[in-house]
Amino acid sequence: MSSTAISTEVQPSLVATVTTETIPGHDIVEVFGIARGNTVRARNVGRDITQGLRNLAGGELKAYSTLLADARDQAIERMEANALEMGANAVVNVRMETSEVTQGASEVIAYGTAVKLA
Repeated sequence: MSSTAISTEVQPSLVATVTTETIPGHDIVEVFGIARGNTVRARNVGRDITQGLRNLAGGELKAYSTLLADARDQAIERMEANALEMGANAVVNVRMETSEVTQGASEVIAYGTAVKLA
């Protein structure tokens, strides 16, 4: 009986992803430029119906909150991957923006300065 080895390769990670311009205790030794990641997400008809009913009663539209939280997480992951591709080990001055691309679909973008810390 043969066994197949499973790869346990660990992806390199960033030291930090922060909204500040610096990271206390670390010196920036190289700046690579803007790292960015984005995603475009659309609502679905079923979710629109249930959330429309909830909107009549008031309260949080949890399905939409979850949709946007997932989109933000994916945008940050893509930004971090972009920074790693540049050779950075941190992203500083991170910002996020959301815009409507078309009715029912929004883009979430995360961007910051990819840097190398000492």
